Amino acid sequence: MAWLHTWFGLALGLVLMVVFFFGSLSVFDREIDRWAIPDTRYEPQPMPSFDKMLKPIFESVQPNEVERAAVAGLVDGPLPARFDTPRSWGAYTTHRDPVLTLFIGYEVPNAKDHETAVWANRTIDPRTGVALPDDRLKIGSGFFYPLHYSLTLDWKNIGYWIVGFAALMMLMALVTGVIMHRKIFRELFTFRPKKSTQRSILDMHNLTGVAALPFHFFFAFTGLVIFAYIYFPVTHTQLAPLHDKHEQVEAKETGLPHDRAGVPARMASVDAMVLEAQRRWAAKGMAGDVGYLNVQHVGDANGYVSIYRAGTDRIQLAGEGIHFKASTGEVLREDPPPTLVARINEFLTGLHLQHFRHWLLRWLYVLGGLAGCACIATGLFFFVEKRKRQHAKQGVSGARIVDALAVTVVTGMLLATLSMLIANRLLPDTLPAGWPWRGSMEKYCFWGAWLLAALHAYWRTAAVAAGRLAPAWREQCLAIAALAVAAPLLNWITTGDHLLRTVSAGYWPVAGADLFMLASAVLALLAARKLQRREAIRAAAPSMKLEAGHA
Repeated sequence: MAWLHTWFGLALGLVLMVVFFFGSLSVFDREIDRWAIPDTRYEPQPMPSFDKMLKPIFESVQPNEVERAAVAGLVDGPLPARFDTPRSWGAYTTHRDPVLTLFIGYEVPNAKDHETAVWANRTIDPRTGVALPDDRLKIGSGFFYPLHYSLTLDWKNIGYWIVGFAALMMLMALVTGVIMHRKIFRELFTFRPKKSTQRSILDMHNLTGVAALPFHFFFAFTGLVIFAYIYFPVTHTQLAPLHDKHEQVEAKETGLPHDRAGVPARMASVDAMVLEAQRRWAAKGMAGDVGYLNVQHVGDANGYVSIYRAGTDRIQLAGEGIHFKASTGEVLREDPPPTLVARINEFLTGLHLQHFRHWLLRWLYVLGGLAGCACIATGLFFFVEKRKRQHAKQGVSGARIVDALAVTVVTGMLLATLSMLIANRLLPDTLPAGWPWRGSMEKYCFWGAWLLAALHAYWRTAAVAAGRLAPAWREQCLAIAALAVAAPLLNWITTGDHLLRTVSAGYWPVAGADLFMLASAVLALLAARKLQRREAIRAAAPSMKLEAGHA
C-alpha cells in the first residue's frame, strides 16, 4: 500500500496539482472572465427577448475567418458563402453571466468523414445586442476551466485520458492512504509546525488529506462519471448503428423531428413559447429563469424550439425541457421525470459542475480544491526531504529532479497564471496586422512564463548543495508576491476599477479577484520569509557541527 501510494502519487501528483488548482479557479470562472474583459463588468442579465433581439442577430451572423477555415478542411470544392442554411440556433446564460453566448450550427455541404455541421460562437451584451470582440479570451471559462479537465491537449482527447487516469489513481491513493494511516482520526487533529521539517510536512499532508477526504473522493469519482462517454465510447463504436436507429425511433415517439422536412416555414413567436414554459414551471413550484434556448431545423416545417430551465435552485443538473413546434408554437413534448439511473447521473454531474446558486458552498469547493493542492504539494515536499541526503550520498539526482518538478508545478503554475492576467491588462486592444489574435497572445504568455519558471527551477535546484533547500522555492515565492500585487494595480490603472470602488459598489467578481491575488501575495511573502530562515539554519548547521567537534 505504501509503495502504491508513494509512487503513483509522485508520478501523477504533478497532473493532479494542475487539475485541483485550476478546478478551484473554475469555481469562479465567470467572475475571472469579468476581471479579464472589462467590457462585461455589469450585473447578470436574464435571457432577452428572442423575437426582438436574438432572432435578428442570429439571422445576421456571418462565419468569421476561423470558422470558414475549419469548414475548408471538411469539404471538397468551393466554400459556400454561409455554408448553406443554419441548422440550429442556441442561446445560453447562467445566473453569474452578464453576457449571452450564442451558438449557430451551419450545414456543411459535401462534407467528408460524416461531418455535417460546424459551430460558430458569438458573445453579445444582452442589454443592447451588441457583439463583443471575437479576440477577447474568456480566461476563466475559456482557458482555466478546460485546462482543469483536459490540460488543453485536444489531439485524440489525450488530455482527457491523462486526467482520467490521474483521477482513477487518485481514488487508489486515497484508499491506500487511509489504509497506511490507520490512526486517521488522531491525525485529523494533529499538526506540529515546530517539529522537524519532515514531521511538520507529513502532519500537514495527513491533515489536508483527511480533512477534505470526502471532497477529494467525490470530485475524482464524479469527474470520471462525467467523461465516461470518452473512456467507454461504446455508443460511438460498437453500438453506433444501434444509437443512430434509437435516435430515429425516439424522434417518432417524442414528436421531435430527427430530420428536416425540406419545406420552408415561418417561425411563430418564441417569446410566447417562453412565457408558456415559465407558466408550466411555476405550476410545478419551480423557478422560471431560462438557461438555454435552442431552435432546431431553422426555417423548416420540422423546426422545433426547446426551452430549458436554468435550474439554479437545485444540485441536480436538470433543465425540465419543454419543446414547441416552431411554426405554430404548440407544445410537442414536456420532458418526463428522469429514470432513477438518469437522476443519479444528473445529481453526480450537478455536484461536480456546481451550477447551483449557493455562494458559501462555492467557497467550500474552492477551499476543498486548495486543500487538495496542499495535500499533493506536501506529499512532494516530504518525498524530496526524505530522500535528498540519501540520494546525494549515492550520487543519484532523483530527489533533485523531483524537487525541480515540484517547484515548476507548485510555484511555476502560480507564476504562469499571474503572468497571463498581467498580459491581459498590458496587451493593447488591437494588435498589429499579422500578429496572432489577442487571446492567443495571452495563452503564449501563460505557457512562456511557465517554461521560464521550469528553467529557473532546474537551474537553481541543480546548483544547490546536497541536503540544502533549493533557493528556487524562495525566489519564485517572491516573484509570485510581486506579480500578485502588480495585477490588481494594472487593473486599477487600465480600467479605473480599484478596490475601494469595486468593494463600495459591491461588484464582487472584480473585487474578489483582486483580494484573492493580494491575499496570495501576503501568503507568498510569508512563505519566502519562512524559507529564508530555514535556508539560514541549514547553512549554519555544518559550521556548528564542526565547532562542536573541535570542542
